[in-house]
Amino acid sequence: MDILVINSGSSSVKFKFYDIKNHACIASGLIEEIGSTHANGRLNCVNGQFAEVKGENIPDHETAIAMAIDLLKQNGAIKDLSEVGGIGHRIVQGADYFDAPALVDEDVMAKIAELAPLAPLHNPANLAGIKSCLKIAPKIPNVAVFDTIFHQSIPPYAYMYALPYEFYEKYKVRRYGAHGTSHGFVSQEGAKFLGIEYDKFNAITLHLGNGSSVSAIENGKCIDTSMGLTPLEGIIMGTRCGSIDPAIIPYIERVAGYNAQDMDAIMNKKSGLLGICGASDLRKVYEKMESGEPRAKLAFEMLVYSVVKMIGAYYAVLGRVDAVIFAGGIGENAPHFRENVCERLAHIGIAIEPKKNYNNTGSIRNLSAAGSKIQTLVIPTNEELAIAEATVDTINKNLKF
Repeated sequence: MDILVINSGSSSVKFKFYDIKNHACIASGLIEEIGSTHANGRLNCVNGQFAEVKGENIPDHETAIAMAIDLLKQNGAIKDLSEVGGIGHRIVQGADYFDAPALVDEDVMAKIAELAPLAPLHNPANLAGIKSCLKIAPKIPNVAVFDTIFHQSIPPYAYMYALPYEFYEKYKVRRYGAHGTSHGFVSQEGAKFLGIEYDKFNAITLHLGNGSSVSAIENGKCIDTSMGLTPLEGIIMGTRCGSIDPAIIPYIERVAGYNAQDMDAIMNKKSGLLGICGASDLRKVYEKMESGEPRAKLAFEMLVYSVVKMIGAYYAVLGRVDAVIFAGGIGENAPHFRENVCERLAHIGIAIEPKKNYNNTGSIRNLSAAGSKIQTLVIPTNEELAIAEATVDTINKNLKF
């Protein structure tokens, strides 16, 4: 069965087409600047074909997904939509409604819409992608794969906030986490790589990119994660502040005249690395550091410290850690950052070899020095493949062919 995976953002659609039998990506692409008359798109196929469109009028997600399918057809990835056995969608917020991927129906779509206030930047766009696919190809089954599924094993004492209990009962205020598909994928791959049975595997997984989160895995199950009700909580990120004293918000509203909406935008889009040094991309932070900008150095040190502190907390919770796993754009491609993090964790038994750390093979690798108590792995995450596999499993469980 071949599966199309769709990741719909507010102004973009990422897509990959998989041959599940061979666990192979046939083609991948991106449509961006949706909602404009100068949108762009591109497609890369394993057959060597490359396509690019520029300056297109793409007013909505339906038009964008239709373009994606046209690009797949025009460049030989598929001949006809009948070749697509299912469409898998990344959905950021499933709250506690979903503990497994779900075959899309009216009830599933209604719940995704209902949960939009918990993920206002993501769920509405994710839902737009689903509705577009159903309209374009109504006979193809669609599956919603939720970022929050992997974190449903977190116990109540870890997911509850010490707020009035009615906030949980009435408004669903609790820790849900994010990047669950990635954390689940890299933790399973890590256990396989080290030859440890997954239900006995303890790890700390780090999905680090523009949005970042850390999870504690005990015996193959997530028992805590750094993101909370929304993807704002946790470690410092590209444009997000991460965890802060919540009283800062009403204080700034009082003394500076901002309102709640202003503060939400500032914390999500104007803070983090960007807020400290003017650059949200760690590569640009490096460039600023090399040119001697002290605030870039400060931003880098703050990021390292926030990650070290989170790893330390989860080490204390787990007691035994088989591996620390770096994944995501920063986790996989920033050896200087990994080096700084690991140096500060030497006292808990983490030690890496510089040559291994700076040798980016693009595949799973163990950076650990001989005798390390805790193994340090870099595992390229593949959320889309995990979504594709979950889509096949869900279709097979729910539909008879």
